[in-house]
Amino acid sequence: KRVRERGYNQSSLLVKELGKLTSLPVVNDCLIRQRHAPPQAKTSTVDERRSNVANAFICRDCRLQGKQVLLIDDVSTSGATLDACAAALKAAGATSVWGLVLAREI
Repeated sequence: KRVRERGYNQSSLLVKELGKLTSLPVVNDCLIRQRHAPPQAKTSTVDERRSNVANAFICRDCRLQGKQVLLIDDVSTSGATLDACAAALKAAGATSVWGLVLAREI
């Protein structure tokens, strides 16, 4: 829904370019949102952010068993979305998940 509103997915653009620069394999649509929640920017506390995205993501069959994953996002404020996504990736079999963000709100 938000991609349709914006017209693009900024994290996908980052991933695509980093994949070209590093020659690492890129899987762009592995995580899907299984329930819609208000944008994280509309929440004000860390607890609200964590609650907002708890169990919000699942992982499609991306053959992650035993793999190390680099999870890329554009902005991190509380880390709640990264944590929720990492949990879904680990539940799908990833052995470790590393997070990389372009910007961090302080």
